[in-house]
Amino acid sequence: MISLHGLTKVFPGGVRALDDLALTVEDGEFFALLGPSGCGKTTLLRTIAGLESPTSGTVAIDGKDVTALAPGERDVAMVFQDYAIFPHMDVTANIAYPLRIKKVPRARRVEKAAEVAARLSLTELLLRRPAELSGGQQQRVALARAIACHPAAFLFDEPLSNLDARLRLEARTFLKRLQRELAVTTVFVTHDQAEALALADRIAVMSKGSMIQVGTPAEIFHRPATTFVASFIGSTPMNLLPAQATESGLKVAGALLPLPSGLTPDDGAAVTYGVRPEYMDLSAAERPDAFPGVVSVLENMGTHTLITLESPGGLIQAVVPEGEEPPLGASRWAVPRRALVYRDDRLLSP
Repeated sequence: MISLHGLTKVFPGGVRALDDLALTVEDGEFFALLGPSGCGKTTLLRTIAGLESPTSGTVAIDGKDVTALAPGERDVAMVFQDYAIFPHMDVTANIAYPLRIKKVPRARRVEKAAEVAARLSLTELLLRRPAELSGGQQQRVALARAIACHPAAFLFDEPLSNLDARLRLEARTFLKRLQRELAVTTVFVTHDQAEALALADRIAVMSKGSMIQVGTPAEIFHRPATTFVASFIGSTPMNLLPAQATESGLKVAGALLPLPSGLTPDDGAAVTYGVRPEYMDLSAAERPDAFPGVVSVLENMGTHTLITLESPGGLIQAVVPEGEEPPLGASRWAVPRRALVYRDDRLLSP
């Protein structure tokens, strides 16, 4: 278990990278830190590892306060974005390096390296050096080195970002399976929301040093707490449209929709209506409860097509199955199936 209490990091010049964070990562949990560049996720990971010292607050691992301990005394293993494996050492020596630091006898180090290498399909590569390995193989060596010392926690700093698209998918599946087998508490930093949704048991969405929302992938995807989370999560951005509460209903982009619970017409509320493209149906017939528009862009995504409509409320996107896309310039009505409403950037109702 990893526990953070009141964790704050202020760099020289007054830059507040972490702002009074509190978080508990449970034993054996795969926890993702997700957010845009500069949001503080890598600083948080480095602070857990002991590579950065917090300005205030505490870090505890398995109930022990490690805030003042050096990285080597925290019983964590970190895998960096560039893997950080030693170019002058072969695979065996790279994997065994943490054990060498702990003064484990050489014979036992070699035995352990071979054991871990077999688990990661590296046996045939044990005598090679990093320059003779592919990116995917180097990534597995970095993972093997982390596993060899059997730490209390794994810390991953965007370890898949240097791989090509196909290798990333393969490595993602492999990493998820490996973490489940080892049952080691894992904190994983990424800016790729698809990666976080696929891998994590829980996700913290970060912005400007704060955790905006913490929840399971399903909670983050289906009930994003703010418009920032709503726009950041999803393979296609959520449609976020200005709306107005009236006596007759919610006016949104040329459509009149029922008022959501918690919103009354006398509020005169200006709210934001959010609906994912995946939860929109297209109709060729005019409907009062749908957004009118003209098809302006078609994006073939393989098994489906992303449609962009030019509507009175701006651009609206919808996803349709392959072969069902309308022609460019056609008039269509986008019918929302599942939507969210935000007031003052906060989720109002499902």
